[in-house]
Amino acid sequence: MKIERLSHDKIRIFLTFDDLSERGIQKEDMWQEIPKVHELFTEMMDQAYSELGFDATGPLAVEVFALPAQGMVVIVTRGKYDPQQYGSGNEDDLPEEVYEMEVTLEQSDSIVYAFKDFEVLIEAAHMLHQHVTDAGRLYSYKDKWFLHFEPDDLDSSKHAALIALLAEFGEGSSVTPAVMEEYGKVVMPEQAVEVICTHFKRQD
Repeated sequence: MKIERLSHDKIRIFLTFDDLSERGIQKEDMWQEIPKVHELFTEMMDQAYSELGFDATGPLAVEVFALPAQGMVVIVTRGKYDPQQYGSGNEDDLPEEVYEMEVTLEQSDSIVYAFKDFEVLIEAAHMLHQHVTDAGRLYSYKDKWFLHFEPDDLDSSKHAALIALLAEFGEGSSVTPAVMEEYGKVVMPEQAVEVICTHFKRQD
């Protein structure tokens, strides 16, 4: 489980499928009101508080993104609570857990990995080249490089190998291609792996 702060009131949690299976949770369970999922959420919020000082009191908007073959991304946004809502307005009267969760789930078949360093991306592209030559779209967004593949562009028998390599060099991202098209910059619109390998040499 990996947690990072996106803003004062927003965090992102990356859960691998191992994180879920260790707790006996299936991907489909994530949007159900069951004790195991509540325990996982409580664990995530405890870890967010201990690592980042993120206080999960108040209404929370929870977005769950299922990523193909790599895990799930959970975005938690903290809202403001109105003490009057809970009776006397005295904070001592607040319930111990004020989780007003509004959960939305999105599932994307797109494979998107982020790279902080272009040199690392070059290294990854040369490793990927043996699996894919005519696919990939490269974006620049928020000081990172995003390599995007659509499943139809890839040989399905190579998905696992491709994702294992991407995970070794980059990190799975919940940023959708639509967001990057609107707010980011298209650097290589097609055949990104081939283009990178042609124009950039690997570091020895």
